[in-house]
Amino acid sequence: MFWSILVFLLVLSVLVLVHEFGHYWVAKRNGVWVEEFGFGLPPRVFGKKIGETIYSINALPFGGFVRLHGEMNEDPTPQELRGAGGVFKASRAFINKSLWVKTAVIVAGVIMNFLLAIVCFAIVYSFSGIPREQGYVEIVDIVADSPASNSNIVVGQKLYSIDNKDVVYREEVTDISSKGGKHTLIIGDKDADRQDLKKVVINTKFDEEDQKWYMGLVLTSTEIFYPPYWQRPFYGAYYGTKEAMFWGKNVVNGFISIFADLFKGQSPKDVSGPVGVFAVTTEVAKTGVLSLINLVGIISVNLAILNIIPFPALDGGRLLFIIVEAIFGKKVAPKLEGIIHSVGMIILLLAILTITVKDIRGLISAGSISGFLNNMAK
Repeated sequence: MFWSILVFLLVLSVLVLVHEFGHYWVAKRNGVWVEEFGFGLPPRVFGKKIGETIYSINALPFGGFVRLHGEMNEDPTPQELRGAGGVFKASRAFINKSLWVKTAVIVAGVIMNFLLAIVCFAIVYSFSGIPREQGYVEIVDIVADSPASNSNIVVGQKLYSIDNKDVVYREEVTDISSKGGKHTLIIGDKDADRQDLKKVVINTKFDEEDQKWYMGLVLTSTEIFYPPYWQRPFYGAYYGTKEAMFWGKNVVNGFISIFADLFKGQSPKDVSGPVGVFAVTTEVAKTGVLSLINLVGIISVNLAILNIIPFPALDGGRLLFIIVEAIFGKKVAPKLEGIIHSVGMIILLLAILTITVKDIRGLISAGSISGFLNNMAK
């Protein structure tokens, strides 16, 4: 359990610190006074001032934060003046920067999380191999007690066509078979090049639990190849970007589904909080470093999408106020904006608390982390 907690805190810290570093770097590049860049959450344990910025280590050992001068208030206090070496320029305050600079600072965290995901996926692809289409559909397994198990199909054979339609992608087969009914397959040995073909007829079966028709064939149309070492970073970056885009699309669809449920007055089902992330991290870490890196990439995409949602206290909420300022040509009163963000933060914390309580109950009733994850999967 100690190592599980340590890995969880490490993963969480990397995700948050990368996000906050995005804000920090872009703010510095654009002349915003960064008052503090902290590892962990306050209270502060140790801090050292380098230049005009305090770099601190804090008591709660996860995550981090960046404190920008003038995020909500453009008037410096005497303490702030002394902290800046007695010299203050109003232009150094975040609130007084141009709309473009403020936008860049805010979205930098989201971009960094997305870039982290690409790097994680690129590392995984570079070491575990690059998937590519092999130009045919291969049968890699047959489900026991399924319609296909009663046929004379052999694992390793090619599936050339289904219902008189030639196929080269797995999805082409599943699109047809998912409609149910009787299907005619043309099967042949992988190395025979369309010789000694045989016809196989399979009646699909309806799975009540999954609510779908199936034949019982496990198919693939991809293979794993290993390019020369010097090419792997380039392949990894390309496929890592595609993977990040894939997960980004899934996360967006997931959030749309959650909000749709909320508008219907229904409680979202597929939502988990810190306890769920801890459980997944614990189990994935057992399977190896590459699996853990892949999980970090997936969570990083989630954080990027979550933070850009236009809700108060999130980066997207702050961006929304900038858009309002751009449209109406006038800033929202800093005190009002601060109150709105504070209310948003309270709502978010209450939501996290509610989800955490639900997850803890689920973990207790499941009796183990693996049982809890199995219940989540269902």
